[in-house]
Amino acid sequence: MIGLSLSGVRSVVALGAHPDDIEIAAGGLLLSLPEGVTVDYVLATGVPARQAEARAAASAFLSKAGSLTFHLHDLPDGRLPAHWNETKEIVEAAARLGTPDLILAPSTDDAHQDHRLLAELASTAFRNSLVLHYEIPKWDGDLSRRNVYVPLTPDQGREKVALLHEHFPSQKARDWWDDEVFLGLARIRGMECRAHYAEAYTLTKSLLTF
Repeated sequence: MIGLSLSGVRSVVALGAHPDDIEIAAGGLLLSLPEGVTVDYVLATGVPARQAEARAAASAFLSKAGSLTFHLHDLPDGRLPAHWNETKEIVEAAARLGTPDLILAPSTDDAHQDHRLLAELASTAFRNSLVLHYEIPKWDGDLSRRNVYVPLTPDQGREKVALLHEHFPSQKARDWWDDEVFLGLARIRGMECRAHYAEAYTLTKSLLTF
């Protein structure tokens, strides 16, 4: 397996439709980012209490970041396609911040309409950045084949799950919110890349330089 390095990443835009999307999907990657990285954290939906959870969670996952800027919006959950213009402006505003090294966005094959719209908009707004499309486990059963893996040690995997539990208490009553879901998927993705745990992403386009 050919390895690519994120050690040179200095700026990141993390796009999420809902509070907890980014941390569930890419929490391990956030914990692995180089110290001093600049992060713009963008959410399209969220009531104040959920946005407060997201602020606390992102601050914990990105404790080594040089700067962390929040761009939190309150479009209605589950209705982003009906607010296409506003959602487009959220993504375009993030793109106008500069040319980040890395974009984290939902997957274009995600079954949730909010996630899928953000994924489609990210690919057109960020044409000169590396875009990694993340996956979110859910009852829709939309997990599929991925082509980029971020390996995690056992300690990193457990730290990710502990931070999810700590910072998103509003979600603990959900029947899918437990260690077995998060670590089970991480173990499967780890097996696929010969690591203990891993997160998996899709990369649709990149530039190979020499």
